[in-house]
Amino acid sequence: MAIYHFSAKVISRASGSSAVASAAYRSASRLHDQRLDRHHGFSNKAGVVHSEVMLPDGAPEHLSDREKLWNEVEAAENRIDAQLAREIEFAIPRELDHAEGIRLAREFVKAEFVDRGMIADLNVHWDVGADGMPKPHAHVMLTMREVGEDGFGKKNRDWNRTDLLEKWRERWSEHVNQRLAELDIDARVDHRSFEAQGIDLEPQHKIGPAASRMAAQGLASERLAEHHEIARANGEKIIAQPGIALDAITRTQATFTNRDLAMFVHRHSDDKDQFDRVMAAVKAPPELVALGKDGRGEARFTSRAMIETEQRLERATSVLANRERHGVSERQRDVALARAAARGMFLSPEQRSAFDHVTEAKGLGVVIGYAGTGKSAMLGVAREAWEGAGYSVRGIALSGIAAENLESGSGIASRTIASLEHQWEQGRELLTNHDVLVIDEAGMIGTRQMERVLSEAEKRGAKVVLVGDPEQLQAIEAGAAFRSIAERHGGVEITAIRRQREDWQRDATRQLATGRTAEAVRAYGDAGHVHAAQTREQASAGLIDRWDRDRQAHPDASRIILTHTNDAVHELNLAARDRLRAADELGQDITIAAERGRRAFAPGDRIMFLKNERSMGVKNGSLGTVQNLTQTRMAVMLDDGRSIAFDIKDYNQIDHGYAATIHKAQGVTVDRVHVLATPGLDRHAAYVALSRHRDQVDLHYGRDDFADQGKLVRTLSRERGKDMASDYARAPAHEPAQPTPPRSRFAGLKLKPMAVEPQATPLEKAVERYGRAAADIVRMRRMDLGPLEHQKIAFAEAGKALNALRPDAARDLRSAMNADPALIDQAANGKPAAAIRAMTLEREIRIDTAQRADRFVAEWQQKSRQLQSLNRTGDYDAIHRVQDRMVGMAKSLHRDPQLESLLRNRIKDLGIGSSNGASLSHDLQQLPSLWRGRGLGR
Repeated sequence: MAIYHFSAKVISRASGSSAVASAAYRSASRLHDQRLDRHHGFSNKAGVVHSEVMLPDGAPEHLSDREKLWNEVEAAENRIDAQLAREIEFAIPRELDHAEGIRLAREFVKAEFVDRGMIADLNVHWDVGADGMPKPHAHVMLTMREVGEDGFGKKNRDWNRTDLLEKWRERWSEHVNQRLAELDIDARVDHRSFEAQGIDLEPQHKIGPAASRMAAQGLASERLAEHHEIARANGEKIIAQPGIALDAITRTQATFTNRDLAMFVHRHSDDKDQFDRVMAAVKAPPELVALGKDGRGEARFTSRAMIETEQRLERATSVLANRERHGVSERQRDVALARAAARGMFLSPEQRSAFDHVTEAKGLGVVIGYAGTGKSAMLGVAREAWEGAGYSVRGIALSGIAAENLESGSGIASRTIASLEHQWEQGRELLTNHDVLVIDEAGMIGTRQMERVLSEAEKRGAKVVLVGDPEQLQAIEAGAAFRSIAERHGGVEITAIRRQREDWQRDATRQLATGRTAEAVRAYGDAGHVHAAQTREQASAGLIDRWDRDRQAHPDASRIILTHTNDAVHELNLAARDRLRAADELGQDITIAAERGRRAFAPGDRIMFLKNERSMGVKNGSLGTVQNLTQTRMAVMLDDGRSIAFDIKDYNQIDHGYAATIHKAQGVTVDRVHVLATPGLDRHAAYVALSRHRDQVDLHYGRDDFADQGKLVRTLSRERGKDMASDYARAPAHEPAQPTPPRSRFAGLKLKPMAVEPQATPLEKAVERYGRAAADIVRMRRMDLGPLEHQKIAFAEAGKALNALRPDAARDLRSAMNADPALIDQAANGKPAAAIRAMTLEREIRIDTAQRADRFVAEWQQKSRQLQSLNRTGDYDAIHRVQDRMVGMAKSLHRDPQLESLLRNRIKDLGIGSSNGASLSHDLQQLPSLWRGRGLGR
C-alpha cells in the first residue's frame, strides 16, 4: 500500500555535518572533502539505483560534478554554524517499478526545485525491508544560494518559507496520485494527514543489536546517532503538535487504547523523560476523546477528527437513504428479469429481494451477501433494469482485481476507487443525479475513503449501492464503515450459498460467515480435508504433495494455494514449480529481474500480475499461463481467455502464480484450493480462505504453529473486526466543548412534491393498513395502556386482508416488525417497501429452518452484545427493553419445536454452557444476563 512521507531538514555545520560527506553517503560514492582534507567513502553502500546532479538554467556546467559542487558550497560558507544545504526526503510508492519511480522523482525535483533556481543532487534508494518488501525513497540535497555563470551568489531567503514547504508537500502528493491514477494502480496518498503542522514525522532507522554495540566509528554509529536524533526530533514535534500522534494512530484504527498510545510514543521518543513528556502532551489536548471501556474493560480513545469524519459519513448516508429519486418501474424490472431468464439465469428468492431493494427509488441500497451467494449475478440483472430506466451505472472497488470481478460478473463498467477519486479531483467524470454508483467489496473500505465517496455522491445527487460482507477481510484503513451503515440503515441479506457444489460445504461456508469457525473446521476435518504435520515445513511439503496429486488427477480444474504471508507464498511457489520441472512440464528457464527480485520463468508457468495496467488489460491479481518468452519479452494466456504480450523492461511486476496471499484472493473463485494455516490468521481470513472453492478445499498446518486442531481452531476463530468510534458511548468528561447547534425550525419538515403519486398496489395498501393498525397499538403501549377494542379489531382485520393476498403474510410481517420496529412507522406513513422486503425475507427464513436458526443465533448474539454495551453505560430503561425482547425470543421457541431442536446443537453460540432445563426456552430465560437487574432470581 502506498504511504505518504515527505520531510525536510537543513544540513548544518552547527550539528557537525559536512555537505561533502552527506552527498557521499546519499550517493554511495567516494568524495574528497577539500575543507577537511579527507575522503568520505561509502561505495559499499547498497540500494542506490539512481544518482544525478540536476542543474538549473544558467548554472556552470562543472557543478554537475558532485565533488566539485559540494566543495564549492563548503567554500562559499565561512561561519562555523553555516547552513550548507537543505535535504528533502520523500517516499516513492512501492507499487512503481524502478523506471517509473525514478521518472516520478526526477519530474517532481525538476518542477519544484530546479526550475526555481536550485541545484538538486538527487539520489533514489530502493532499499528492502525486513519483510522482504521494497522501501523506495529519494534523498534530494538542495543548494541554498542563488547560482549563475560566475558561481554562487547570495542566499535566497524565500526558499526557507514555511508556506513553500507546505506547497512542496502538497505538490508531491499531487504528483504521486496523478501517476498512480495514470497507471491505474490501487493506491492513493494524502499529505493532509499532518496538514496542521506542515511536516511529517521522520521514519527512524531500524538499528539491530550488533550495530548498537559497535564503537563510535563508521556507518553503524552514524545510523545509530541519526536514529536517536530523529526520535528526539519526532518527540519534540509531537509535544508541540499533539495532533500528529492522534492523526497517525487513527490512520489504521478508529479507536485505540492506552497501550496503543504508549507503543506509538515509545517509537517516537528518545528516553524516559521525553517519553513521559510526550505521553502527557498527547493526553492533554481536546482533540483526544475518551469513549469509555470496551468489552475487555480497557479504556478506548479516538480523535475528534475521526468522530467528525464518522458524523459526516452518517449525514451523507442519511440524506441518501431518505432521498427517493431513482425509481425503476415494474415494467422495467420485469423486462430485466425476462432477459435474464432467456439466458437461463433465474434469481433465487433472496436474490429477487435484493434486486427489488436496489432498484427501488431510494438513494442508498445495501446488500450483504455471504461468500459465493451470487451477488454479482444479481447486480447484472439490476444493471439492465437501471439502464432500461435511463440511468448510467458505474462500478468501483478498492482493488483492481475486485473491480475486474465486478465487471466480469455483472457487466457494470468498473474501476478502482483511487482512480475515480483522482478523476474527481481533476473535475472529470463527476457523478450526476442520473448515475447509479455500485461499490463492491465495501467491507474493505475504510471510513475516511467511504466518507469521501458517499459525500461526493450525496452532493451530486447520485444513487449508491453498497455490496459486501462485513465478516470477510477487514479494511486496511481505520473503521468499519460498511458494517456501521448496514446496521444503521438496514439492507438485504443473501445467505443462500451457490459457489460450493456440495450441501455440507455450503453449510460450512455459512458457518464461517456467522462466526462458527469451529463447526466449519470440524466439518472439513470429518471429511478428511484438514491435515496436520509435525512442522510447518512438513505441512508445506504435504500441501505440495496433495496439490501435485490433485493437479494430475484433475488437470482441467482451476486451483490455487493460499497462505498469509508473502514469504510463505514465495516458498510455496518455488516448491510447486519444482514439481512441474520434475514432471518435465515446463520449457526452458529464463531468469528475469522482476519487481520482487530475480525470478526464473518458463513456458507453462503460472504467472500472477502485480500491478494494474490498462494498456495490457491486466489487474493486480490477474492470473495466466506463460506461452513463450525471451530475455526481454513474454507472451501470456490470461485465465479469461485473452492472449497478451509485453516487454519486460516496461512491465516487470510479475511473480509465479501457483500461490497467493489470502488478502489477494478475496472475490476469487476456483475449483480447488489448498490452504497453509499460520499463526497470523483470524476468523475473517479463515472465512475467505475456506470459501474460495467450488469442489474442494484442503487445510494444512504444522504442530510447531498449532499444538493440535483445537489450538488451530482458536486461532482461526479470533475476532479482529474493526470498530468505529460511534460503537462506544463517549465518556462525559471528554465530550467536545463545542455547543450543540440549535435545531432548525425546518427540521423534520417533509414537503411532498406536486407530481402525481404512482398508484399503490393492493399489497402495498394492505401493508400500509396493517402498519397503521400496529402503530395505534404501539402508541397505547408506550403510554402503559392496553389497546382499545376497536384497535384490536382493526389490527385483526388488517391481518386478514393481508393473508388474503399472501398466505401467512401477517405472521411474517409481524415478525419483521418485532425485529425492526421502525418498519411500523414507515408502513403507517405510506412507505411500505421496506416492510414488504422484510416480510418476504421472514417468509423465506420461516420456510428454511436452517436459515431460521442462523437468524435466531445472529439476533441473539447481537442483542447480547447490545446488553453488554448498555450495562457499561448504565442505561437501565434500555437494558430492560433489550432483556424483554430476548425473553420474548426465548419464549417463542415453545411455538417452534423444529427450530428449538436445531438450536440445541448451538447452545455455546447462545451463551449456554450446558442445557439443564426441560426446554431450551427455559434455559435461555434463566441466563444471568436476562434476570440481573430485572428483579428476577433474587
